[in-house]
Amino acid sequence: MSTDLDDPRFTAIGLFAEAYTGLTARFAAQFEEHRLSPVEFEVLLRLARSPGRRLRMTDLAGQTSLSTSGVTRVVDRMDRDGLVRREACVSDRRSSYAVITDVGMSRLEAAVPGHLALAQEWFIGQLTPEQLTGLLESLRKIRDAVNPCATAGSGTAPIEVA
Repeated sequence: MSTDLDDPRFTAIGLFAEAYTGLTARFAAQFEEHRLSPVEFEVLLRLARSPGRRLRMTDLAGQTSLSTSGVTRVVDRMDRDGLVRREACVSDRRSSYAVITDVGMSRLEAAVPGHLALAQEWFIGQLTPEQLTGLLESLRKIRDAVNPCATAGSGTAPIEVA
């Protein structure tokens, strides 16, 4: 049986992975300047952009690269560091919420300008507005197919980049 190693699907997946790896490496160094790991930044950003600056733990797991147990460990650590707090769900004793604290919000706000500058330089600024619109539409379509829980609990429509 012959395998087509020149299949363009390998190229598409490889280019996506290489771009993602390059961007995350640039972002990680900038997050470290603010004493945040990439996953802590992601958690803080998701919480800050959610209604009431809070998400059920299961929804937070669905929106991040973490499993349910992984999000529990990260949120517990961030709770000890004062960046988030856990709140019980009054309507469902099995659920709890992660809520960003003022300390977490301050840490996030300090990191955001540098993060956006890197995103502009190495991602957004590499594309024309039309290319960016097409890419965002494509990424949403792929995300919704492979991770339909990613928007759970957000309560908001996707934000377009101008």
